[in-house]
Amino acid sequence: MTIPDWLKLPEANEITDLNDASTTLLHAKIIQSKPFLKNLYRDFYKQFCGSLNGNTDSKLLVELGSGGGFIKDVIPNVVTSDVVRLPHIDRHFSALNMPFENNTVDAFFMINVLHHLKDSRAFFRELARSLKIGGKVVMVESANTPWNRFIHINFHHEQFDIHGSWGFKENGRLSGGNSAIPWIVFYRDKQKFLKEFPMLKIKKIKLHTPFRFLISGGLTAIQLLPSWSYKTIRALEILLSPLNRYISMFMTVEIEKVA
Repeated sequence: MTIPDWLKLPEANEITDLNDASTTLLHAKIIQSKPFLKNLYRDFYKQFCGSLNGNTDSKLLVELGSGGGFIKDVIPNVVTSDVVRLPHIDRHFSALNMPFENNTVDAFFMINVLHHLKDSRAFFRELARSLKIGGKVVMVESANTPWNRFIHINFHHEQFDIHGSWGFKENGRLSGGNSAIPWIVFYRDKQKFLKEFPMLKIKKIKLHTPFRFLISGGLTAIQLLPSWSYKTIRALEILLSPLNRYISMFMTVEIEKVA
């Protein structure tokens, strides 16, 4: 099953290669043109601020896989980055081989990036190398709940294989990936992660956002409700938060370097 044609964004039909830089530039336009989706991104960025208690000044903060986002509107001093060259991005590099000196980065921020990295272990080694002691990585990723599995299996182009490994062979920047990798690493294989990376402590995992992304239409479908309803839907999600382990589509994982 796929998204019905009548729900698809006309702009999505222009995409011929998910991995091309032009697709990311189109994504940026889509985010800016859809208030529901833009508000959701803004709330994710505010989560990043909250992880640092709002103290973002005089720190080396790096967003990985910035893509079509607009994090600088919320955290102006963040260094944006991506694996492809984009006109609005500060740095161009792979998250598996980062250009930072040892023990220099205060925080890394990521939205839907880990599950696109073909070698999670190489990434965690880079985190452990480049983060200061006390530094953090805060990532928003797919949750493994019955609701999110249903959505991925029936309407999403990305695979959601809970039996997979910590990586994959396909190299496509956006076409390659397994949305279940964050759950695999931090839930299924949590003890393995803690054993292999004892310097990286899982501080917090929070499940959230069962409806807002779907209602926004994401990057491929039309917005399903008027923009003024955003705060109402967010309030509804808060009321339903006791059910998050069943209905959340996202989780925020906060990891701190402790040694």
